[in-house]
Amino acid sequence: MAFFTDAEITLGTKILEIIFMLTGFVTIYTGVKNLLDKKNPSRVGTAVFWVILGTIISFGRWIPTTVTGLLIIIMCIPAILKKVKMGEVQKMTVEETQENFNKIGMKVFIPAFAIGVGALLFALFTDLGALVGVGAGVLAAAILLMILLPSNKPKVILNDAERMISTVGPLSMLSMLLACLGAIFTAAGVGEVIAKIVGGIIPKGNVNVGIIIYAIGMMLFTAIMGNAFAAITVMTVGIGAPFVLAYGTDPVLIGMLALTCGYCGTLITPMAANFNMVPVALLDMKRRFTVIRNQFVIALIMITFQIIYMIIFK
Repeated sequence: MAFFTDAEITLGTKILEIIFMLTGFVTIYTGVKNLLDKKNPSRVGTAVFWVILGTIISFGRWIPTTVTGLLIIIMCIPAILKKVKMGEVQKMTVEETQENFNKIGMKVFIPAFAIGVGALLFALFTDLGALVGVGAGVLAAAILLMILLPSNKPKVILNDAERMISTVGPLSMLSMLLACLGAIFTAAGVGEVIAKIVGGIIPKGNVNVGIIIYAIGMMLFTAIMGNAFAAITVMTVGIGAPFVLAYGTDPVLIGMLALTCGYCGTLITPMAANFNMVPVALLDMKRRFTVIRNQFVIALIMITFQIIYMIIFK
């Protein structure tokens, strides 16, 4: 309780920690539910993976880092051995789906829209932060779902959350691991090595060339890493800070757009499995790279626009 009663810790941080705990509890529920599911061919491995992941998400702040690292290693073992599987799923029949659609129609998109609205409102009008807004938006979405369709009891929503988590599977933790990998690369000095290499290419003081290389580097490094959060720490230390930000550019504008430049890399890589490979599996597409192929031209248009935007408004 010392964390929640500490006056030096902001309210937004405390609320965000509660959101993490709730997220972890849902993940733990996923593990327990699969452990009790006799139709799951890998009950133990599935339970070990989800319970450990949920425990880290919920209580990671208070678990010693060495213990967390050990838990992650143990958690990855059933995933590597392909022992994390989806149990029995109670799918709605076509008739039930049609009946529900007749009741609420296109209003089904209102709860999803509420999540984005929550994030924007909290980011723009409070000091709590956008992530807290996402949590508030999810809560609002759940309430809206129950209002629009009374059959959506809390248990239904919880089981649907479990079904989605189980469907995505171990790939759901990929973005977290890649973000950690970016921090490791930065601590290992990869950014400094990149800075030395780029220093021999970029003319000293030429901010425009620095922006171009920074943006393209973010895109390419994200494509390699699979996640923009993993790339931005390394690329900012190596290129962004010494060749762009050091010359008086707007750090908020450059940092924000650098991250979205990284997302252009996310659009074109199979490493972003939770974005580009999972939809293929969920939609049973015949070609594995259908999603990437359809996003490639969009990624090129976006990266071009963002480079021009940064150069004009830097």
